[in-house]
Formats: sequence, structure tokens, C-alpha cells
Amino acid sequence: MSELKPMSEQAPNSPERRRFINAATATAAGLAIAPGVMLYEVAHGRPEEQAASSAVRWGMLVDATKCATGCDDCVSACSTENGWTPVAESAHPKQAPQWIRKLELQDPLTQMETNLPMMCQHCAEPPCVDVCPTGASFKRADGIVLVNRHTCIGCRYCMMACPYKARSLVHESLNDTQKPDVPRGIGCVESCTFCVQKIDRGDGTTACVEACTAAGHNALVFGDMNDPESEISKRLRELPTKQVRADLNLNLGVRYHGI
Repeated sequence: MSELKPMSEQAPNSPERRRFINAATATAAGLAIAPGVMLYEVAHGRPEEQAASSAVRWGMLVDATKCATGCDDCVSACSTENGWTPVAESAHPKQAPQWIRKLELQDPLTQMETNLPMMCQHCAEPPCVDVCPTGASFKRADGIVLVNRHTCIGCRYCMMACPYKARSLVHESLNDTQKPDVPRGIGCVESCTFCVQKIDRGDGTTACVEACTAAGHNALVFGDMNDPESEISKRLRELPTKQVRADLNLNLGVRYHGI
């Protein structure tokens, strides 16, 4: 058997170099296909048999009729849970992350004002995934759309493709705000994850929903839209709801009532 030479000494088209490149490509493909394993399942020690399942479709209902004017409890709770700095507290507001933001809408005919939170809509057919050149943007089997920090190259194609302006790029190094179970990194794109770390722990809800409920507004409901007995499924049957930009046929995981 011939001795394997160092990569620097191998010919450009040698069999050894081709085998190395093929192995590296296969490894990268594995990360792109199932990056959640590295980012989340290992971090939480989740058993393989409890992997994300297509039997579940996590979703959120936003009742805009109950969303209080001037309240940003959902934004603060998301910031605290996931370790990002809100625009109002950032030294560089134009570069601040916006995992969730409050919008104020006004009907041009009636002048009626409506408040609602806007975040990643966790599309069943996510445009961000379609345009990502590395597979860093991906959708889990349970409908949660995420970004693999290991393979994101910061090209921002996904930011341009998102109709909801739900993604932002990390511009600065992260120190004190970094959370051990919420991996973030400079040069990577990020957005609302439906608090995937809480879901994988078995909490069954998100930080924004907990904060909204604690404040007594009850404008947010989170749960399994595939379960007909879940609270969100029951509310979706009771209330007329809309999908933002329904004309795009993206089958959103976030539904709004009262807009």
C-alpha cells in the first residue's frame, strides 16, 4: 500500500486528493441535511428517538384585537431568552437584530390602528431555504425554520428572499449576551426560532407567549397545529384568521386574527 502524502504534496488531481475532497463534501452535505443534530440535539442531549417529527406542526396564533398598544413584553422576553439586544437598547440600531418586532398598522379608510408582533412566519415553503446556497437555512420536520451557524456564510440571500423582513445579520462579536443553548455568531444570519431550545426541552411554548400570558393580554397562542385537541387548533377553528401575504402560498406557521 502506498504511503499517503500530505495534502500540500499531492498532485491537484491525485486519487488521494479526490478522496479527501469527496469526504469533506459528504461531511458538509450531512451538516446541511441535518444541521439540527449538531446545533440542538447534542446541546440538549436529546435522544435520537425523540427527533423532530412531521407528525407535529408547531405554529402560533396572534390575536391582534388583544395586542396592547405600547406593549413590547414579547420583544423583551425574546431578547432575554435568546440573548440578543433590542433596537431600542442597541448602540447601532440599524444593525440590531430583530427576531421579533412590534408593528403599528393603520387602516387608511377608517384610521383604525392595530398592533401586532412580526417575526419569522415559519413557512411550510420557506423562500429563505430555497435561495440558500449552502443549505444553512433549513426547515425541521416539525415546521420550525432555522439557520445552521456552522454552514451560514453570511451572503444574506435569505434576508432578501424573506417577504417579512424577519431575518438579520450579526454584525458584531458576541460576548456577554451569548447563551449556551442559543448559538449565535458574527457574520451569520438569524431570526425567530420559535424558542427551539425550549421546545426541545419539552416546555411546549415560547418566551413571547409566556410573557404575553403573564401580562394578562393573552394575545399569543402557541402549539401543535396538527393536533385537533390543542388550544391553538381549537382557536383556529373558532376565529377567522389570515396569513400575511397569503397570495404567496407559503402556508405560514403564524396566523393572525383581527387584521
